[in-house]
Amino acid sequence: MRLKKLFLFFIIFGLLPLSVFAGENPSINGVFHRVPGQQYRFDGKTVEVMEFMSFYCGHCYTFEKSIPVIKGNFPKKIKWRMVPIYWGAGSPKPGEAYLLAEEAGKGDEMKAALFNAGFVEKKDIGSMDVLDGIAAEVGLGFDFSRRLRAGEKAGDARKALEMARAYGINETPSVVIAGNLMTAPDMLGHNIDAFRDNVITVIKSILKPGK
Repeated sequence: MRLKKLFLFFIIFGLLPLSVFAGENPSINGVFHRVPGQQYRFDGKTVEVMEFMSFYCGHCYTFEKSIPVIKGNFPKKIKWRMVPIYWGAGSPKPGEAYLLAEEAGKGDEMKAALFNAGFVEKKDIGSMDVLDGIAAEVGLGFDFSRRLRAGEKAGDARKALEMARAYGINETPSVVIAGNLMTAPDMLGHNIDAFRDNVITVIKSILKPGK
């Protein structure tokens, strides 16, 4: 009896890594590459999507209109996380402003106001005076301005840049799906509509029909 139990233990133990491996490497459709050193994560219910973006980025401004379309294809099955970063001479302050507003429950309003100020009104969104005006517009007052000027989210803005480097992000917007599936517009000829459709394709193949 003891030998039989030992035999069954080794069979189960031997098969376990195969099942884990299969879970981490499903057959997924779409255009993407797996990020080295990052694990595939899917709990069978909700897909996490990290959007690395910049408030100075024209493609991010265009892609913003696609996000409700993507979410609308998968009601309650996507956890969308914005990771605001900045390039070159850009200021980290718009990203910090977004993070403060998100904490106050006004992230979406701040995001829309920042894009509008930068791309429609052609304002300098790195200016503290401009950011003060945007904050007032979305219903955030003096305390917000004080915290932004004090740099309360500067550490988080640096961590976002570090995360972008860890994931090998070299353009915005870039999207990381389920922990390690990265896709970006340059993989699809910089066509934002094709990029949107590709994100939908990847998520759909993770969730699978009927899930």
